[in-house]
Amino acid sequence: MMRQKEIVLIAGSNETRDALSEQLHELIGDFILIKSYAVDDDSLPLFTDQLILLSSNQIKREVVEYIGEGCSVIIAKRIINFSSIETLFLIPEGESVLYVNDFPETVDEALASVDKFGVHHLNFIPYDPSKLPNPAIKIAVTPGELDLVPDTIETVINLGPRLIDMSTMIMILTRFSILESKLEAVSDRYLHTITRLSQKLRLATSEANRTTDHLKTVVDGVDDGILAIKQGNVTVINEVAEKILGLGRGQALNRRVGQSIKDQELLYFISNTDRDDDLLNIKDQEILVHKFWIEPDQTIVLTLKNVSEERKVEQRIRRDLKKKGHLAKYTFDQIIGEHPELKATKATAQKLAKTDLTILIEGESGTGKELFASSIHVASNRSKGPFLAVNFSALPEDLVESELFGYEEGAFTGAKKGGKKGLFEQANGGTIFLDEIGDISLKVQARLLRVLQERELLRIGGEHIIPIDVRIVAATNKNLLTLIEDGEFREDLYHRLKVLFLHLPELRNRYSDIRLLVRHFLHEQGLGHVKVEKDVIDILEQYPWYGNIRELKNTIDYMLAVSEGSCLTVDTIPDDRFFQRKPSTAHIKLGNEVMEKDNESDNLTKEELQANPELLFILRALQSLQQKGEGASRKKVSDLSKLQFHYELTEQQVRHRLELLEEQGYIKKRRGRFGTKIMPKGEAVLRSTPTA
Repeated sequence: MMRQKEIVLIAGSNETRDALSEQLHELIGDFILIKSYAVDDDSLPLFTDQLILLSSNQIKREVVEYIGEGCSVIIAKRIINFSSIETLFLIPEGESVLYVNDFPETVDEALASVDKFGVHHLNFIPYDPSKLPNPAIKIAVTPGELDLVPDTIETVINLGPRLIDMSTMIMILTRFSILESKLEAVSDRYLHTITRLSQKLRLATSEANRTTDHLKTVVDGVDDGILAIKQGNVTVINEVAEKILGLGRGQALNRRVGQSIKDQELLYFISNTDRDDDLLNIKDQEILVHKFWIEPDQTIVLTLKNVSEERKVEQRIRRDLKKKGHLAKYTFDQIIGEHPELKATKATAQKLAKTDLTILIEGESGTGKELFASSIHVASNRSKGPFLAVNFSALPEDLVESELFGYEEGAFTGAKKGGKKGLFEQANGGTIFLDEIGDISLKVQARLLRVLQERELLRIGGEHIIPIDVRIVAATNKNLLTLIEDGEFREDLYHRLKVLFLHLPELRNRYSDIRLLVRHFLHEQGLGHVKVEKDVIDILEQYPWYGNIRELKNTIDYMLAVSEGSCLTVDTIPDDRFFQRKPSTAHIKLGNEVMEKDNESDNLTKEELQANPELLFILRALQSLQQKGEGASRKKVSDLSKLQFHYELTEQQVRHRLELLEEQGYIKKRRGRFGTKIMPKGEAVLRSTPTA
């Protein structure tokens, strides 16, 4: 005889058992005892005199041997798991979706319940394991049968096991003869679950509508026209595209593309698979059309840019920048020279230009630091923005802060009414070039550091923080590391400026470019017809050019001024007093010694070098490391000095001495794994100096 008010649930899998057991407990668990089992467990007992609830007809033959005398069996009718159904409403309308389940009968049942819940916007394809699915189908829905989903599917939505429907609940209550007393309570609970689902669906629909409205606002706010076509129908078109194509509101959306767009050239471009970009004439406008394909959606997307309008806007912006003097003057094409070192520097600069990171340009006076900074701006993504250059060596100290950061009205005596924007604000969206950065005071360095760190500034006398979007290119002809040692430059600012680095080659290291530069200077002045004697070039190639390209240009200007014909001769070359001399190396401190040198005689002789133990040691250390095939880093030389002397040469001291040796031609510093090389002049010193 059947036990009182006890039901045994048998499901195919543990996941299904847990889901159905939870549902039964929620609806009838307070007045019917529920026991649950899964076929997967392989631990079913023999049941007698009990009400058995099977999760599906397909498992009946698997459990028949466990159902004994006196048992009554109910086959559950199942519906889609409505607790997860809202995810289906997030799939775009018309999408083909594969429905995957273990048996064809359960697929049909599930799709019937999906239809009942109002999911009518999708094209469901029943899964057939004997056939390969259409490769165009990228989304699958399954009630927990994840292992059956084909590998070609990109997105899988797991709804979880199907639930027991209300008619099965009524059958259970009837078997226990409690239908009349418990139906209302069970129905209320079931309806409460459905109500929760309805609220979730309403929220999902509301959110979807908000998202749609937001996307429409965004798409309409884009400056370019946007047109999307799916299966021949226009699915998206923004206001700009409607204006370009001469369409009224709603004339194209959800209509066949050929019905709304009449321009035959554009229609041909849409259908032509060979071209992704083209410049078309649409309604007497130059329109740049770009096309791309979204594979999962099988959608063609077009962007339409009105080139005529774009040119007008760009011309207006450039006119405004030119009026203010905020336009870059030079490009990489104007950097003259074919020397490998210059070409390598240009190539590096062009790569650095593509980033938004801060650059420090190092180079002697006259090597073209502003030329490179301007070219970097023109080659960058900020080329349409302003380019402002400030030379700190030419700016009075008391004006630097107000010029850079601006000021508010009344900030100081003489402040303009309404205040003034600083150069950083004026350069917003573009590039600011800080030339001769080594000349600024420590006070300005502190303010500049904050701008670099926070990308915001405070005007003098101001209270409001102003965010800025500026790319910074700094330049110097000084050794900033020496200034740091002397306490004249902040180390933290140095590292903020030297995110990227560019060293400009000196003219004396690229003599082969002198001929090209001379011709360039002549053509620049409209004097391309002027001839230059070969001897002139030969002589010019022998000068050290401590003033670099600027000094060479001044020399050519002088020669043109004194020349009486249309040929530059040796007689027109200025005398030695015209040329810049090498910077003084006076008071070079070496250990406890001070070597006094004047401007007239600044050569370090072989005898002086041999008499200086530190310099001689460094030469020998370089030779030893070079013979071992090791790179001669400052640290290695510093470490070796501990073994040689009763004191240590610091890395900074080693660097100063290496600079002196290179200046005098005894060594040549190189980058890379080979490091510093001893020149013939240095080798001669070592050969003639006996080892200790």
